[in-house]
Amino acid sequence: MYFISTRGGAPRASFADVLLAGLAPDGGLYLPESWPQFSAAEIAGFQGKPYRDVAFAILSRFTAGSFSDADLKEAIAAAYAGFDAPEIAPLVEIGEGRFLLELFHGPTLAFKDVALQILGQLFSRALARRGGRATVLAATSGDTGSAAIAALGGLANVDVFVMHPKGRVSDVQRLQMTTSAHGNVHNIALEGSFDDAQSIVKALFADTEFAGKVGLTAVNSINFARIAAQCVYYFTATAQLARPATFVVPTGNFGDIFAGEAAEHMGLAADRLVIATNANDIMARALNDGVYASGQSHATLSPSMDIQVASNFERALFEAAGRDAGWTAAAMSDFARTRRLKLPALVLENLRARYSAFASNDEETKAAIVSVHKLTGRIIDPHTAVGMAAALKMGRPMSPVVILSTAHPAKFSEAVAQAIGVPPPEPAALSALRRLPERVQTLANSPSLIKNFIFSRLTS
Repeated sequence: MYFISTRGGAPRASFADVLLAGLAPDGGLYLPESWPQFSAAEIAGFQGKPYRDVAFAILSRFTAGSFSDADLKEAIAAAYAGFDAPEIAPLVEIGEGRFLLELFHGPTLAFKDVALQILGQLFSRALARRGGRATVLAATSGDTGSAAIAALGGLANVDVFVMHPKGRVSDVQRLQMTTSAHGNVHNIALEGSFDDAQSIVKALFADTEFAGKVGLTAVNSINFARIAAQCVYYFTATAQLARPATFVVPTGNFGDIFAGEAAEHMGLAADRLVIATNANDIMARALNDGVYASGQSHATLSPSMDIQVASNFERALFEAAGRDAGWTAAAMSDFARTRRLKLPALVLENLRARYSAFASNDEETKAAIVSVHKLTGRIIDPHTAVGMAAALKMGRPMSPVVILSTAHPAKFSEAVAQAIGVPPPEPAALSALRRLPERVQTLANSPSLIKNFIFSRLTS
């Protein structure tokens, strides 16, 4: 299995190369040279199988040539050993043909664990085999940072630098990052937005001399290994339902929903992929108006989605453009310069054939939390509620509606309390964080400052 860049200017790469590089050297994102295929019978055969077995069946198609079957099976077993649900991603019916796909049963209580725990295991094995050190740099709107720390903290030969926008993540999200005692973990509170942090990551990757000197790599959703691991729960949910479903996905950086598109390219039948955004509605505007244009980032009750530039949308554009790398490279260059991209008619038509999009404000988010609580007694977090609000706007489609439930409500207790009047019960593991010291450095929004900080920590 080989991988190519969406911008066409990088050599083919193996899965291990993609895993350790994150971003392609031409600034593009890696995708398989051709998508592995699963027949309808194979997908139906996933019904009733352990999640780990399905994960192996799917991931082994991507990792062939880079990891042995034994290595991959060991990595998957270790990745999911700490999850508190044996199903890993339980599918729970909440009535009226709607289901929650619970993705928050890992160590940091967010969906990022499902992929990052596997990525960490594979990363460690690949790095040990290749030798040398790696510097992981991650921008996070809240959950990726803590999941990356949980997956990579304490590993030999790797340093982890995580930037979060200061004051724009929840207290629990911050504490899950800043209370890490691992010496290889370095937290940065950036005086800016998530988009500012993401821009710095891209700028430092573009500085090839620096990137090469420190062995820079990424573990957020620009790393295709994350997408590959997230494909799995689309297959398990569909197999459990035994029919195609409409998947509603709370969307910020577009990685989780693109995993659904990836599953479709691999043979999964889905009725629809629904983009659910908050007030930071760049993706809803792109699909509904035909113009991908970033604006001012707004702070909302669902902070992990407070994003104005959805990095993984480049992958969807590449596919919608018939894998035209020349057009994709030019379009991304234009967008980087003008922050605006008018989608060509054929690209927009292809995107709309696969996706729908709905945006919801904070009041609608709170109303969705209230609605689910009243009807089922369940408490959902505000990101899941953005998905529920989108599902309610859709009406009642003929197929089952699966809303991806992306985080435990206790990670966003203030938002939940605003909606239903009381905070959700807090797991003991989260309560314990409040008694731990924090380690974090506040820095201004400057690539050179971040670069100097990284150098100082690597040489100290």
